[in-house]
Amino acid sequence: MGAGLSEAPGAAPTPALDNPAMPVADRLLPRPSPRAVGIGAAAVTVAVWTGFILVARASAARSLGPLDLALLRIVGAGLVLVPWGAWLVARARRAGARPGSAAWGSFLGLSPLPWRVSALAGVFGAVAYATFAYTAFFYAPAAHASVLMPGSLPLWTALLAALVLGDRITPLRAAGLLLIVAGDLLVGGRSLLQAFGGGEVWKGDLLFMAAAFAWACYSVVVRRHGLDAVRATIAITVFALFTYVPVYALLAAAGVLHSRLAAAPWGEIAFQMLFQGVGSVVISGISFTRMVGHFGPVRSTMITALVPGLSALGAVFFLGEPLNAGLLAGLALVTAGILFGVLRAPAARAAVLPVRSRCDA
Repeated sequence: MGAGLSEAPGAAPTPALDNPAMPVADRLLPRPSPRAVGIGAAAVTVAVWTGFILVARASAARSLGPLDLALLRIVGAGLVLVPWGAWLVARARRAGARPGSAAWGSFLGLSPLPWRVSALAGVFGAVAYATFAYTAFFYAPAAHASVLMPGSLPLWTALLAALVLGDRITPLRAAGLLLIVAGDLLVGGRSLLQAFGGGEVWKGDLLFMAAAFAWACYSVVVRRHGLDAVRATIAITVFALFTYVPVYALLAAAGVLHSRLAAAPWGEIAFQMLFQGVGSVVISGISFTRMVGHFGPVRSTMITALVPGLSALGAVFFLGEPLNAGLLAGLALVTAGILFGVLRAPAARAAVLPVRSRCDA
């Protein structure tokens, strides 16, 4: 029966509906559970990551260069996140935050996190990741990215979590990680051997793994400092605007960097700002951080088991890339290793950060 309607005699009232202190929206639409939020965040992350691999590889054949794409990613995200960050900091200061405190913010009041945390997370989660990933797509196909980026993420994250957070690598999880290493070597090792014949795919493969390492560092920073999803995503974007954008502009003005922005169509620039900035940073960044908060960094990166298969198949159907036997075997090993870690990981693990039921914004 709905709120305010007659109920059967003796029936207990529904606390959520009969609580006048609770906002109407919360009484009519109960908030999802932390588990539902975590699962939803994982689904959004997998979808956006899959699209990111396909769109980034397709973009390598168009007008913009890799550093141009990274710039548009940062600027596009900044259009949404910088005003958001300024509002959060202003609200905290009006509420009584003191200068020098964590709530006071940093970077001229645009980042809602202290400058040290903003810089640490921003170096890995914004600048290094974007630079390595976009450059890699100009050397190696999307199918390699499908294996090496989401594939090596669990490996790097497990090692970093063990060193920094003290997480234990169980024998079953170690077996899954060994499968991932075998798959990565099957794909990346082959391109390294081809380097002696003059090929350049190996450069992209190494950069894909470097990008995965950078993102693993970011995920561990998120876990160690207990970062809120929205604030972390805003902070890394603000840091990139204060660092990457000025350096890009100086190098382009000095002629050291060949910028292709002036020759690119406006439609392509707008699309990249929307997809790479709003989609891959704002939406995916917040969903990934929420996923890490619920599942922890190791299991979160293992949940991306769907990304290699989906993006590899997407590269075949949408980009016309071939799938040879070695690549298929590497894909199978990596996917099996990730799934093995997810399905066999013990229920009891190190303390996991609680998911906040709603944005602080």
